[in-house]
Amino acid sequence: MKRFCRSLVASALLTGCVAGVANATTLSEEERESAKEALVAAVDKQTKLAQVMNDMIFSFGELGFQEVETSKYLTGFLEEHGFSVEKGIAGIPTAWYATLGSGEPVIALGTDLDGIPKASQKPGVAYHDPIVEGAPGHGEGHNSGQVVNIIAALAMKDYMTANNIEGTIVLWPGVAEEQLATKAYYVRAGYFDDVDAVLYSHVGSMFGTMYGNPGMSGMVSVKYNFYGESSHGALPWRGKSALDAVELMSVGMNYRREHLRLAQRTHSVIVDGGDQPNVVPPEASAWYFFREIDYPHIKALWEVGDKMAEGAAKMTDTTWDSTVMGTAWPGHFNKPLAEAAFKNIEKVGMPEWSEDDLTLAKALQEEIGADVTGLPEEVMPLREPPPEDKLTGGGSDDVGDIAWNVPTIFMMYPSNIPNLPGHNWANAVAMATPIAHKGIIAGAKAHAMTMVDLFTDPELLPQMNDYFENVQTKDLKYTSLLREDDEPQIHLNEGIMKRYRDKMKAFYYDPEKYDSYLEQLGIAYPMVKED
Repeated sequence: MKRFCRSLVASALLTGCVAGVANATTLSEEERESAKEALVAAVDKQTKLAQVMNDMIFSFGELGFQEVETSKYLTGFLEEHGFSVEKGIAGIPTAWYATLGSGEPVIALGTDLDGIPKASQKPGVAYHDPIVEGAPGHGEGHNSGQVVNIIAALAMKDYMTANNIEGTIVLWPGVAEEQLATKAYYVRAGYFDDVDAVLYSHVGSMFGTMYGNPGMSGMVSVKYNFYGESSHGALPWRGKSALDAVELMSVGMNYRREHLRLAQRTHSVIVDGGDQPNVVPPEASAWYFFREIDYPHIKALWEVGDKMAEGAAKMTDTTWDSTVMGTAWPGHFNKPLAEAAFKNIEKVGMPEWSEDDLTLAKALQEEIGADVTGLPEEVMPLREPPPEDKLTGGGSDDVGDIAWNVPTIFMMYPSNIPNLPGHNWANAVAMATPIAHKGIIAGAKAHAMTMVDLFTDPELLPQMNDYFENVQTKDLKYTSLLREDDEPQIHLNEGIMKRYRDKMKAFYYDPEKYDSYLEQLGIAYPMVKED
């Protein structure tokens, strides 16, 4: 019903549905500004809580689909603070959906949970120094985003209660975002059918937001499984090598690259190449990411992959099938909502960095051979989308599936250091330090202020819906890349976490004993190499 009403509001054909999506509480502009000041003050009072929560999640360092301790910690906290939490949503054990309040509008805050393989790193140390050698860690900074959202939601919750503001707050996690493996399932299960707006947080070094497609690719993640017949290595003609099929598919894809669009990005790894050299592999698998800038081109690139798999199977007399590991539509973010959020980001401004913060940033940049620029001091301008003919591809985030169903923004908050490689130990260095803590507070203030607009400005929701219906989805409607029988790949990363979890547990943060995770690890902030 909400999607239908959204269309009617946008077109102004009928007014009977307006009450279903309009603000239940209206404040004047002066009253909204007063509310925002109160929420900023409320967020400032949660600085210690933000530090503890951030450091705790950092210490868990869990990979996608295995965020067991992280989800247990967060859902327990939310239940203690009055949220109703549905766990295991969309068939994903570490996913959840937390709600507070009642009625409309329904505003959902989302961000991710998972870490990066082999990214274990002591925070505040400006050179490679793992906590547990070879273990995963937060080399993307996903430990911080839930804290941004929760601190903002707690401040808004208290203000709504005290001032009789109607509406519902929703919190949800991006499980296995690094595999782009869950948000399409949330959409398929209907968890965003009744949501009016989504505020999405992502760690960065800059502070800002964007609208339209800022240069992101969509993608489909596919594992190709080949099946042959084993034989002794001395009698290889008796076998049918599945590994040969994997390798021939790779050859085919690499020859095809010259004839693909510049916007495509195709990556692959061999995840099963057989057991030992003297046994012809009866089974082998390769995992591909097919990235493109829109749904039709993603589908076309996927079809190319299928053709390469079919050809490789024919050449080796093997058979094949495929498993969808994850999908992501390209991002497209709501212009009126982004403009409202950007005004709030400007009001908050960048954090004040200390000499220690700057020393850490510059030392790390120098250590990895990056431009030594320190930390940014100004918010980034509101990012406009490049012309469609200039879209040549980029990173992906499965929040795109949500953004094509609900008006959504993507806010970057300044908790990391610029000029880093990404998905790397270096990106974990700042993530349990004052740099991360200050960025979280800045992001929470901006989200809290934007929630004031969403809950109490009667003009904002209709403007957002008009853009969603008459600009974003006017000519292109969402069609899931998931096939009917595809299911979440919840087994991913089980082996890695089984190998390292017990070793990592010895380093979980204990806030009852230590003021910060830096103190627990014995790190004198910042630690840099001597000249």
